Amino acid sequence: MADDSNSFSKSAIGSYAAVGDSFTEGVGDPGPDDTFIGWADRLAVLLADQRPEHDFRYANLAVRGRLLDQIVAEQVPRAKELGPELVTFCAGGNDILRPGSDPDDVAERYEKAVAELASSVGTVLLCTGFDTRGMPVLRHLRGKIATYTAHVRAIADRHGCPVLDLWSLRSVQDRRAWSDDRLHLSPDGHTRVALRAAQVLGLEVPADPDQAWPDEGQRSPAEVRRDNIHWAREHLVPWIGRRLRGESSGDHVEPKRPDLLPL
Repeated sequence: MADDSNSFSKSAIGSYAAVGDSFTEGVGDPGPDDTFIGWADRLAVLLADQRPEHDFRYANLAVRGRLLDQIVAEQVPRAKELGPELVTFCAGGNDILRPGSDPDDVAERYEKAVAELASSVGTVLLCTGFDTRGMPVLRHLRGKIATYTAHVRAIADRHGCPVLDLWSLRSVQDRRAWSDDRLHLSPDGHTRVALRAAQVLGLEVPADPDQAWPDEGQRSPAEVRRDNIHWAREHLVPWIGRRLRGESSGDHVEPKRPDLLPL
């Protein structure tokens, strides 16, 4: 099995480039000036804290809505060009969400990109899918996501990559880990993923990413129904509309941090 907790010297990682889609861009975790923060930015801070001041560089190439082939064409060459010591590669999720997509085919294309990155940079950290059993709409895709996740773990084995196993991260099963659109993590959800990623890379972290959430009062069926109606109107219908029109939320969006800059 892939080693989820590879041991790294705390001072070994001096540069990091994040590759992916909205998950890695940080959608759901708002920052200043209409940008997003997200788990990758938060992981970068944890990594930078292990180095002398201004001795860590970070790039985030991820763009929301990107499909695997777009990520491979646009971001992988740039990541290779930058040559960081660490790349996080989280891709394929948007492909899996598409009707009729084949997780076996997506995984085959994904592995080619992993092999390309693994031969060019220091360490490539791969991300599995989330367990969507409790999520509206996405729970119906749980089988496809599980199949793709199994492929990711096998690919990690073959290429010696550490794995950020999101499927087993129990804390993100709580609805408070997700933003209002129920498709992207909330700030707390992104924080927990960053902490787990840091653990995988051998860092000591300030909090347990799987720490239990505070007790939450029981919601009435009427409250649940009202929330579901609001979510469908504000988020689900526009999301379906974009899919039908062939539009992406990432159209005309550029990477927020295209160069390896000191953090």
